[in-house]
Amino acid sequence: MPMSQADLETALREAFPEAQIAIEDLAGDGDHYRARIVSEAFKGLPRVRQHQMVYAALKGKMGGELHALALETSVPG
Repeated sequence: MPMSQADLETALREAFPEAQIAIEDLAGDGDHYRARIVSEAFKGLPRVRQHQMVYAALKGKMGGELHALALETSVPG
């Protein structure tokens, strides 16, 4: 069963409560999303580590309930 956009946003907001988060359903199928996350939690970290933090927040749903997630992560400012 695909992951809903609301469930994806909830998982990301739990992990990054202060973040600016924008999610776009790329294919209209609940399986392919783009997430833009702007968070202080990413400060000083390389992009690979930022993305690992996002995948960890999804608690194993990536590759199962969620097939594809294009990530754009950054810090405010």
